[in-house]
Formats: sequence, C-alpha cells, structure tokens
Amino acid sequence: MNKTEIKVFTIADYEEEEIWLRQQHQKGWKIMKMIPPCFYIFESCEPEDVIYRLDFRNREQSEEYLQMVKDFGWEYVGQCVGWLYFRKKADEAQTAEESELFSDNPSKVEMITKIVKTRIMPLTVLFLASVVPNFIRFLDGEYIGPWGTVFGIFTAFMFVLYVYLLTHCGLKLKMLKKKYEC
Repeated sequence: MNKTEIKVFTIADYEEEEIWLRQQHQKGWKIMKMIPPCFYIFESCEPEDVIYRLDFRNREQSEEYLQMVKDFGWEYVGQCVGWLYFRKKADEAQTAEESELFSDNPSKVEMITKIVKTRIMPLTVLFLASVVPNFIRFLDGEYIGPWGTVFGIFTAFMFVLYVYLLTHCGLKLKMLKKKYEC
C-alpha cells in the first residue's frame, strides 16, 4: 500500500526533513520517491527506527560516491532537486559518527556553503534583478488595467515570498554553519 504526503521544507530545513522521514518510518511508512516541490510517496513497511540523511550534491553524485556511502552502510533512496536521500537502520549505527552521513563538521560546513552558492545566491540575484524592479513599478502605479493589476498582485506576492524565503533560509543556514564551525 502506498500513500502520498504533502509537506513543505525549504532548502534550509533539511535536518527537520530527516527527522520527519524517520518519524514516518517509525510509523510504518518508508519513503520511496520525492516529487518537487512537496510530494512524498511512501510505501507501507514494518515500523522500525531508521535514520535518514540528506546530502546536497546539486546533481554532482557519481557511482564512486554512491558506492562509498553504501560501503558505510547507507541505502541510497533517491534524489530530488539536488538532494540525495539515504537511510540506515538505527541499530546498525553503533556510534554517533555512524549515524551521520558526514563524520566531520567541515564537511557539513562545505555542504552549507554549496547550498548558499548554488541556490541562495542565484535566488538573491533573481530577486534583485527581476522581482524588486517590478514591485517598485507596481508601487509607482505603472501597471494599469485589469492585467496590470493581476501582474502587480502577482509581483507583490512574489516579493513577499522571496523576502520570506531568503530571510528564513539565509538566517537558518547561517545558524547551521555557525553550529558546525564550532
């Protein structure tokens, strides 16, 4: 039996996503597939404690990388918009290090830096080059007529969405980076 769940996680919420996937598995639902932006396909299974870990590779994984992770006991589940999903039974992780995909904090910091460079920075450029100028035009009353109003409302929505996402993700990634740099 399968089920589909809709759950929204931002790019900075990957640790919360790992916890949620673990909770789902403990309830008897293992992830089979992720469909962007927020659809999770689960398959019924025996409830068990399974650790989930995500790695942001931005489509850069290789067979050697996947084999290395497998050699450390991780099962490759799949990928979704640059994220690789892995799982391991909790009882197979004898130490805290074995329950982590990355055994050192510099690797975690490197992943966060990659997220900022490949996702946050391009979104910021798009926001500054497209959304902000159109939002200013909307505020100045340059969009007239019914379609102008619709476009203006859409632009205002995009402005608010980008401000929220950039602020939320930027601050959260900064906190995570600081946490792992210690």
